[in-house]
Amino acid sequence: MKKKALFNWSSGKDAAFALYKTLHNSEFEISCLLTSVNQQNQRISMHGVRVELLEQQAERIGLPLEIMQIPEMPTMEIYENVMRETLTKLKKQGVTHSIFGDIFLDDLRKYREDILTEIGFEGVFPLWKIPTKDLIQEFIRLGFKTIVVCVNERFLDQSFVGRIIDQSFINDLPKNVDVCGENGEFHTFTFDGPIFSKSIDFEIGEVVYRKYERPEKEDSSDTASDTSASDAFDFGFWYCDLVSI
Repeated sequence: MKKKALFNWSSGKDAAFALYKTLHNSEFEISCLLTSVNQQNQRISMHGVRVELLEQQAERIGLPLEIMQIPEMPTMEIYENVMRETLTKLKKQGVTHSIFGDIFLDDLRKYREDILTEIGFEGVFPLWKIPTKDLIQEFIRLGFKTIVVCVNERFLDQSFVGRIIDQSFINDLPKNVDVCGENGEFHTFTFDGPIFSKSIDFEIGEVVYRKYERPEKEDSSDTASDTSASDAFDFGFWYCDLVSI
């Protein structure tokens, strides 16, 4: 019997590739895609993608969508409480595993596993420790298409937001930037590929710059990247709005 699992869906390329690998693994049955959404503006947390595009992804993948509504500037306590409540509900439905698209951030994996253990879940990481240069090449070769929707100006300038990830994009990345953006350099929206019944149509809308203020509490943040560095709030983010057509 297959193990029932939820899939943590960010809408981006790593999630799409990890889901592709999971769907080709007879060990798991995916019960739903789980996505956190900014409660105030109804966009995917960190990525800034509109909910209607997220819903189109789920429809064309053919899996139910479970949305976690998260405040714009949540404390870690609030975020974890929402997560625990959601996972407890899914556990009652027989779900036992939680699947992520993480690649090499050990601290993040440990954090996730600690939370899951408390609830009685097991974490699964299909892309873990696969070299990111190999991952991105296979991702492109399989026919996935993804667009950059957010960049951290600490690593990349405005010219990178709104670009499709292809060989030209990879060649243009500075040497200190991971090709999969695993360190929070950029985030993406995947709109075509072998997991979709058909491509998602959209137009590129407004490109905006946003700089986050340091929260009053150290554990409160909703930025697009890791904020543990001492200079994390010295940098802003470029977002590219995508509009469904």
